[in-house]
Amino acid sequence: AAMWRALSAASAAPARALLRSGPCRRAASLTVSPAAGPADERVETRVAGLSPGQAVTLRAVAAGDRGCLFQSCAHYRADSRGQLHLGTDASHGGDYTGVEPMGLFWSLAPAAMERPYQRLVPRNTGDPMKVEVLVHQGHSPPGAMPGPVVAKAQVERWFMAPGVRRIRLKEGVVRGSLFLPPGDGPFPGVIDMYGDEGGLVEFRSSLLATRGFAALSLPYFDFEDLPKVMKEFRLEYFEEAARFLQRHPKVKGPGVGVIGTGKGAELALSMITFLPEVVAAVSISGCISNTVADLHYGKMTLPGLRFDMNKVNVSDTGVFDIFEALDDPTNPANSSCMIPIEKAEGHFLLVVGEDDRMWKSSLYAELAIRRLCQHGKENFELLSYPGAGHRIDPPSTPFCHVAMDRVLGVPVLGGGESKAHAHAQEHSWGKIQEFLRLHLG
Repeated sequence: AAMWRALSAASAAPARALLRSGPCRRAASLTVSPAAGPADERVETRVAGLSPGQAVTLRAVAAGDRGCLFQSCAHYRADSRGQLHLGTDASHGGDYTGVEPMGLFWSLAPAAMERPYQRLVPRNTGDPMKVEVLVHQGHSPPGAMPGPVVAKAQVERWFMAPGVRRIRLKEGVVRGSLFLPPGDGPFPGVIDMYGDEGGLVEFRSSLLATRGFAALSLPYFDFEDLPKVMKEFRLEYFEEAARFLQRHPKVKGPGVGVIGTGKGAELALSMITFLPEVVAAVSISGCISNTVADLHYGKMTLPGLRFDMNKVNVSDTGVFDIFEALDDPTNPANSSCMIPIEKAEGHFLLVVGEDDRMWKSSLYAELAIRRLCQHGKENFELLSYPGAGHRIDPPSTPFCHVAMDRVLGVPVLGGGESKAHAHAQEHSWGKIQEFLRLHLG
């Protein structure tokens, strides 16, 4: 908060000096609307009161939960009326080019003085993310000292709509947070899981609740009394979570859905395969095989496909490329790791980025579809996005080409190109909701 106040004060000082000196014939104004709204919605950004053709740099600045400063910038020119509209006017440089209404948001990255490879995702979904948008004189490249401020506005991006309830869970062995939309319901129920970073990741669940779903954010290791590391899992834990959600008085039924990313996606595939309570699964950048940790269910075990660290490439800058490291799921020696998804009675939505560098999620989706088709199944949809990387999150989540891996403690290449990835996030979010509503009622 102190950093935020200091930043606001620093930004305001040149603006006051500029207004006193009065080099412009008229005062510029910036409006971002809505000034407060859901984090997965677009905003409309307009600038007025500039000189015709005037060169300006638009910047966005936000502070992460741990005090890290994130910023982005783009270069624009005012039209003949001295106005700008980010919905129709193109950026000519900076962190992105072209007409990108939300470019300032999805291109937010750690400022030059901060540790690189950090993600801007909220840990406390009850507080809005505050983003300051500033208009500076002239074109200043990313990382350079920008020109004087001529206008600014603050935006609040909310991850929970008013009236959404967050209930912390200790239900039997199940841990996590249940997010319930306002109203009596009943609502379609969805279990939400992330990948091998572990812990409790809530922001997608809270946004799903904002959109009318009863969403259970489900951690499965490195949280409270859950196992500290991914050594082995029991599907009974996920079964208990599915039964809890299915029986909740606010949940529609008869079945529930599951959405997962990375390791969470692969667990989602196992859940819909083996658990009759799960009738719809969204797999984002998942693998067709069980990986890393053995998965037990009753007397059955799916061994975990292993990573060969000898196949990891490390760049001159110390970034780890693990794309080739996972053992080949099509190798007959690894057939026991394959998830028998053809047994599932429910429906699949496979979401992949074609430039995913964490692993070969496009290939794994092809293998999944081939396996389903060989068994006469048509219970799947595929969303495949050219240029998108590994972690396809809700809209306007800042793109992260390389991110610090929480388990390995090193920067790992996630792949993707920022603009294509941002478009994939926006498009897939609508399609995911449509899919879940269709199959969960």
